[in-house]
Amino acid sequence: MIGPESEENDLNLTPYLSLKIGRALSPWLGSFLATIAIIWASGLLTEFGFNLITEQVICGVLGLAFPLIFINIPPNNKSRNKIPWYDSLAAIIGFSLGWYMFFRYPLLLDEFAYKPIETNIVGFFLVILTAESLRRTAGWSLLIILALFLLYGLFGDKVPGLLAGRALEINKFFPYLGIDTNALLGTPLIIIFTVVVIFIFLGQVLLRSGGSDFFTDLAAAIMGHSRGGSAKIAVVASGMFGSISGSAVSNVASTGVITIPLMRQGGYSPRVAGAIEAVASTGGQIMPPIMGAAAFLMAELADVLYQEVIIVAILPALLYYTSVFLQADLEAGKIGIKPIPAEQIPQILNVINAGWYFFMPFIILLTTLFWLNYPPETAALFGALSICLLGSLFKYNNKRLTPNILRICLQKTGEVSVDIIVIGAAAGLIIGVLEATGLSFGLTFMLVQVGEGNLLLLLLLTAVICIVLGMGMPTTAIYFLLAVLATQPMIDLGVEPLAAHLFVLYFGLMSMITPPVALAAFTAAKLANTNPMSTALSACQFGWPAFIVPFLFVLAPNLIMIGNWIDILIAFFTAIMGIWFTSAGIIGFLQTKLSPIQRILYVVGGLALLLPNQVFETNHAIEIAGAIICFASFTFEKSNKKR
Repeated sequence: MIGPESEENDLNLTPYLSLKIGRALSPWLGSFLATIAIIWASGLLTEFGFNLITEQVICGVLGLAFPLIFINIPPNNKSRNKIPWYDSLAAIIGFSLGWYMFFRYPLLLDEFAYKPIETNIVGFFLVILTAESLRRTAGWSLLIILALFLLYGLFGDKVPGLLAGRALEINKFFPYLGIDTNALLGTPLIIIFTVVVIFIFLGQVLLRSGGSDFFTDLAAAIMGHSRGGSAKIAVVASGMFGSISGSAVSNVASTGVITIPLMRQGGYSPRVAGAIEAVASTGGQIMPPIMGAAAFLMAELADVLYQEVIIVAILPALLYYTSVFLQADLEAGKIGIKPIPAEQIPQILNVINAGWYFFMPFIILLTTLFWLNYPPETAALFGALSICLLGSLFKYNNKRLTPNILRICLQKTGEVSVDIIVIGAAAGLIIGVLEATGLSFGLTFMLVQVGEGNLLLLLLLTAVICIVLGMGMPTTAIYFLLAVLATQPMIDLGVEPLAAHLFVLYFGLMSMITPPVALAAFTAAKLANTNPMSTALSACQFGWPAFIVPFLFVLAPNLIMIGNWIDILIAFFTAIMGIWFTSAGIIGFLQTKLSPIQRILYVVGGLALLLPNQVFETNHAIEIAGAIICFASFTFEKSNKKR
């Protein structure tokens, strides 16, 4: 709260920017940023004869992102009643530099070598502002990683062994990183500006028009009548909305406010309620068609069509959510949780009749992508425009899109986007160092040498690296960093490229629920008012298939729809059964409470069923043995239940 002293300072010329002025500027900066992205995605600038370079427009966007960060995020992340002079200066420099580059960039790009002083100054400030913005938005962990890469860019020739590389000359270091199209202004930032920001806008419009309420009500209408219906509502609602939100933590914060109290009222313990919500929300990042924007990044980095990414991601995502769904059901059976009272369950026809128009963005998105072959940003723009129109004509739970709400959607899109824009800029800097120094080849060669041709060993090493590097980092940052560093060694050992990319995405995301820095689980624990670490451990239990399934689809591509349909269906069916029986063994309940021996038998038999045919030559025999163990245990348990 602003006190009398700060009110007086707002009226005087002071060495710091007025907090009131900063708060007044922020909505305009955010709205302008989102508007630029939407207009660029629409192609209207080209239609009206404005032939701008993408990197040139991105410079202007950075000129809006930097002041948004320095105005709104204090250096120590604590509340403040004024903006100090150094943040005011950084905001002004960031804005001025971005728009200076907007007008100057085409000339600097053409005459890069002939303006060393100008390019050094511009590059230096861009790198420094990006680094400090990264620290404020993503924390110290990602900044330390960036700093290590920048130091390598200067002293790579002094690193011994396999990681030795070329060092960049100091007079070319900042111009290359700040201005070259292979560094800060490279592919990651281009994808974020042209594609991801549009999907953030789509998510904001859906959220503020009542979309999250609709998905929760729809899940309640479908699942509320079954055992443990409150948890199943959380799984379905978080999966549907999490795919759009683009962030596991924000998904927990938005849907968990509703689902966690609902689960606790239904009979789940606070720890289990928080764990289920954390796992379900994290899975939204792997749920097609949007996958929290990872699908678009993956298509670009793997050099494949976006449609291909959606297809290969379908079965692993279904396995993930089926496992969470089954475990929620088994947990409910174990502790005797009944369905939600009928009076609390909305009628499905009433829900669909009131919110049918929320399906339209997804129908338009898929139609324009798969039938009309439009690029993702155009498809997302059409989807967003459809919900803008329909949301202004209809209302759900008294929520309707008015001009003022649409203005807030634009503002929030810009403010939310700055985090991911800065991460994209940092990822570009890392990629620039990797390419210029040859470190990418050195890292790949080192990992392959460590694996010594043993793919399983390489996969285990990569999984650990992904979880460790992903701790405390946003989803997009996790995938960007790991896709650059960890996919090529797997591809070199014969792994399908998309399987390699999905592998690092899955294990990077698992850091969201894996101690010691399990951001999604800790956020859910706060909402559930329970111990964060125990919630994270329970989340790992509910999310256990996500630690195994990536190994399976790398070793057996049937699970990413590569192969004939019979093998694909068999692999998927046996994986579902394997997850069901293994989960029963872990939880200790299937039809009745299980004895220790029954639990061991179900786990052993279930894991045997999980192994696809392509993993081992004798895998048919292993699967048959697993099926016999599970069927025999199931029959014995059923006979005991009758007695």
